[in-house]
Amino acid sequence: MLVALAWPLMVFALHGTLGSWPLLLVGATLLAWRMPQARLLSITAAALLLGVGAMGQAELGMRAYPVAVNAIMLTLFLSSLKWGTPIVERLARLREPELSAAGVRYTRRVTWAWCVFFVANGSVAFWTALYAELAIWSLYNGVISYGLIGLMFGGEWLLRQKLRRALT
Repeated sequence: MLVALAWPLMVFALHGTLGSWPLLLVGATLLAWRMPQARLLSITAAALLLGVGAMGQAELGMRAYPVAVNAIMLTLFLSSLKWGTPIVERLARLREPELSAAGVRYTRRVTWAWCVFFVANGSVAFWTALYAELAIWSLYNGVISYGLIGLMFGGEWLLRQKLRRALT
């Protein structure tokens, strides 16, 4: 798991030595292995990255790893809104099994907020994959995007605390 999280930084450190193809192969393998809850999506995304490489764009395929992860997460969160229980509601019910109707509405909104985040983050990851120098790509996808994820978690937690206090 740590290798998957550190992928952009590893690419930056190893690209000059190994080149794009070996890193693309490792990245595709990590992607297919990383998300067992979305096995078919992960394998499809890995195959797409390898396909990009096979078309003579191995570096782009290697750099598209964060784009694929955001696309998979967006698909999981969106599909949970349409079918079954939204992901954030499932997580909330682990701590609060008897979630109120207001809590259910709130978790649905938070799931939508994560969908917007994955679109925005995936779009920036896509832009960096196409146009940014490898160092900038690595900085955004290996550091800044994780900081933004932390801000999303932290901001939602603060908002939730504020809403709970307002209701009591």
